[in-house]
Amino acid sequence: MKEEKGYNPIDFEENIYKMWEKNNCFYADSESKKPAFCVIMPPPNVTSVAHIGHAMDMTLQDVLIRYKRMKGFEALWLPGADHAALATEVKLVEKLKNEGKTKEMIGRDAFDKFAWEWYNHYGDAIMNQFRRMGFSCDWSKYRFTMDESSTNAVLEAFIQLYNKGLIYRGARLTNWCSTCKSAISDEEVEYSDEKGAMYHIRYPFADGSGHIIVATTRPETLFGDMAVAVNPEDERYTAIVGKELLLPLTDRKIPVIADSYVEKEFGTGMVKITPAHDPNDYEVGKRHNLRVMSVIEKDGTMSASTGKFAGMAAIEARTAVIKEVEKLGLLEKIEEYSHSVGHCERCKHVIEPLVTEQWFVSMKQLAEPAIECVKDGRLQIFAKRFEKNYFRWLENIQDWCISRQIWTGHRIPIYTCQKCGHVYAEKGLKPCPKCGSLEVLQDEDVLDTWFSSALWPFSTLGWPNKTKEFEKFYPTDVLVTGYDILTHWVTKMVYMGLECAGDVPFKYTLIHGLVRDEQGRKMSKSLGNGIDPIKVANEYGADALRLALVKDMALGLDTRMGDTKILNSKAFVNKLWNASKYVAVKTENINIKPIEKCDLSLIDKWILTSLNETVKKVTNNFDKFDLGVALSNAFDFVLDDFCDYYIEFTKQNFYGEEELKQNTASVLSFVMNEILKLLHPFIPYVTEYIYGKMNGGKILCTDSYPEFNDNRVFTEEYETICKVIELVKNIRQARLSNNIPAGKQIDFEVKKGIDVSGFINNIKKMVGIKEVFVVDELTGATIISSLGEFSIRLDVDQDKILENLKKELESVIFEIERSEKMLSNASFVAKAPEALVAKEKEKLEKNKALKMSILEKLK
Repeated sequence: MKEEKGYNPIDFEENIYKMWEKNNCFYADSESKKPAFCVIMPPPNVTSVAHIGHAMDMTLQDVLIRYKRMKGFEALWLPGADHAALATEVKLVEKLKNEGKTKEMIGRDAFDKFAWEWYNHYGDAIMNQFRRMGFSCDWSKYRFTMDESSTNAVLEAFIQLYNKGLIYRGARLTNWCSTCKSAISDEEVEYSDEKGAMYHIRYPFADGSGHIIVATTRPETLFGDMAVAVNPEDERYTAIVGKELLLPLTDRKIPVIADSYVEKEFGTGMVKITPAHDPNDYEVGKRHNLRVMSVIEKDGTMSASTGKFAGMAAIEARTAVIKEVEKLGLLEKIEEYSHSVGHCERCKHVIEPLVTEQWFVSMKQLAEPAIECVKDGRLQIFAKRFEKNYFRWLENIQDWCISRQIWTGHRIPIYTCQKCGHVYAEKGLKPCPKCGSLEVLQDEDVLDTWFSSALWPFSTLGWPNKTKEFEKFYPTDVLVTGYDILTHWVTKMVYMGLECAGDVPFKYTLIHGLVRDEQGRKMSKSLGNGIDPIKVANEYGADALRLALVKDMALGLDTRMGDTKILNSKAFVNKLWNASKYVAVKTENINIKPIEKCDLSLIDKWILTSLNETVKKVTNNFDKFDLGVALSNAFDFVLDDFCDYYIEFTKQNFYGEEELKQNTASVLSFVMNEILKLLHPFIPYVTEYIYGKMNGGKILCTDSYPEFNDNRVFTEEYETICKVIELVKNIRQARLSNNIPAGKQIDFEVKKGIDVSGFINNIKKMVGIKEVFVVDELTGATIISSLGEFSIRLDVDQDKILENLKKELESVIFEIERSEKMLSNASFVAKAPEALVAKEKEKLEKNKALKMSILEKLK
C-alpha cells in the first residue's frame, strides 16, 4: 500500500470483481456441510435499468450475504429477473407498431419468439449493473421467471390449486385498462390527483314528493346506478330510506338504501351506488343484493344500455350526459373538484373498474396459515410494527384475479374439450382425460406476473422437484424489500410457500424505506432529483455509493441521499485508504508477531478493547438486522478511535526501541486487518484491495469475520486511555479558548501527584506540547479532567490572565447555579433517571472545586 497513490476506485474495482468471479468466491455448494444461509434476490424487471431503489435493496442483501459468508455459512444469494408481462407487452406492441405490424398479424407463436429475442437482448443489462455495484450473487444459479424450470413450477402450482378447488373462473369487478385490453392488478394502478368537477344532480322521488341531490364525479355511469345510499346514522335522511327514485335519463326506479360506507360529511351525504363501476359500490351492492350492470365496454366506450350515448368514449359521454341532465332541469350545480384517479402503470391511460370474466384464486383458506405463521414466530418481520399492515391486509383480503388478456407470460394451463366439453388443467396439450379427444383448446389468457413472483423463493431452488438446492436452502433465510410491496408481494410468497412448498418461504422479512433526496422528497423525473447509482459508482466509487445508502439507515424508515452524503462517504473511504498506507509504511521490514506474543502497552490494550467491543456491537446489530447501526459502530471506531487517536498515539513509538516498534507494528497490522474484515460487507472493493496488498494476495471476502475475544478485554487500561482522550480534547479546547495559534507549542503544567508517564510522550505532538512541568500550584489556564488538574502556560500579560480567569469564574458560577437549581427541583430528582441525577451531582462538585481553584489563582 505504501507505493499507492491517492484513492482512485476506478483503477481497481472492475479487476477486483473479475478476481472474485474467477475464484468462484460467490458459489454456494448445495452439498456443503456448512450451515445454510440463503437470500433470493427480488427479481427486477428483465428489461429495466438499475435505479437508486434497486441499489438500496440489493446493497442491504449483499451486506447480509457477505457477512454470513465470512461467518462460516454456505451463503447463497440467488439472482434472477422477472418477465414483467404487461410492461414487456407494451414495449413489444409498440415496437411492432413502428414496423407496421400488430401481434395479431404475426400470430401467437411468432410473438412468443419475438418476446424471447427481446429478453435475450436486454436481459443482462441490469445484472451487469449489479456486478458494477459489487453484488456477490451466485451467478451460476441465475433464474428467470419464464425459463423452463420456472414455467414448470408455475404450471404445477396452478394445477395443484385448481384441483383443490382454490382456482375458479367468475365475473367480478377488476381493474380494466381499455388500452392494454386487459385486467391489471392493484399493484399496476398508479394514482394521481387530477382537476375535475363534482356534478350535483337531482334524482326525483317516484311518488312526485320532490327530489334529492346526488354528487358525483362520473355522471356517465349513472345508467348503471342501482341505488342511492345514505348513512344509517344520518338523521337528515332517515325518513327517506326505502323510498324509490326515478333514475335520470332512464325509465328505471332505484331505492334509497342505508349503508355505513357513506360518509355523512362528504358532498350531500348521498352517494349513487354503481356496482359495476366502483369497487366500493361493488361491495355495497353485494351487501344489499343489487344488480350489477356494466354501462362501459372493454374498449372504453358506452354500452348499448346507455341509449343514444352508446359508442361514445366514456369521457365524451360525461359532457353529453350533463348537457342532457341540464336540459331536463335536473342539474343542481357543478363545482371544481380535485380527486385521485387511477392510471395504468404502463400505458398511463385511465383505469376503468369493470366486471369481467376472469380466473381467481380463492383466498380465505390460503390467508389463514399466512396469518398464523407470523403470530407463532415462524416468520418474523423487521421492524415489528409492519406486522399490523400484514395482518390487516390478509384479514380483509379479496380473491386474487390472476388472469390477464395479453400474450406475454405463462399461458393459463386450462383446456376445454371441444367434443365432450370437459374442462381440465394440464401442463401441456394432451388428449381429453374424459373422452380421449385431441380436439381441445387452451385458455387464451396468461397468468398475472405476480403469480410466478409468488413462487419465486422456491421455484428458483427447483421446486416442485426435491433438488439438492431445495433441500439445502429452503426455507430461505431473509427477504429484503421495501414497505411499499409488503402487502402486494410478501404476503403472496408466504401463502403460496406454505401451500405449495409446505413451509414459510423465508424466516425473516427485512423491511426498508424509500430513498429520498436531501430535502426528503420522493425522487421523480418531474422533480429531476433522481440519482443514477451507476453514475455515482463510476464517479465516486461503488463503495462510496454503498456506504451512503446504508449509513444512518433505520429499519423501515425512508433514508435521504444526495451529494453531501456521497462526498462524506467517499471522504471516509479515502481516510481508510490513507490509514492503510500509514500502516504499510510503519510495518515495512518489521517481523510482525501475533498480538498474543506482544508486550502490549497501555494504548495497545485500549485499542484492542475498543475493537473487541466494536466487534460485539456490530455482530449484535447484524443479528437484529440493524445494518445502519452496525455500520455506524464500525464507522465511528475507525474514524475516532483508530484514525484520530490510536494512529496518533503510535507515531511516538516508532522513535523508540526495536521491541517497542515491533509490538506497535504488530498491533497496528492486526487492528487494520480486523477493520478491513469489519467493513468488508459494506465496502467490499476497497477493503478487498487493501487486504490483498497487505496480505500477499489473500482473498478477504472468503476470510473469517472478526469474533469477540474475552482475552482482549482490558477494562482498566481502556478506561485510563478514555480519560487521556478526554484530556486531549480539553487541551485542544483550552488552546482554542485562549486563541493559541495552531502551530504554536505550549508549556504544559501537571499538578504534583498525578502520574502521566505512561502516556505524556504520546500526546505531546497531538496537542503541541513543548515542555512538561510538574508543579505544586498551577499558574496557567486550568484544565480539569478525570485524570486530575492540569494547565497550559499562557504567554500573555498579567491583565490578560486576570481577564481570562474572571471570564472562567463567571462561566463556572453560572454552571454551579444551573446545577443547584436543577437538583433543588423535587420533580426533576424524582422523575429523572438515577444516572442523570448522579451525573448532575458529580458535575456540581467538580465545578465547585474548579471555582475554588480559580479564586486561589485570582488571589
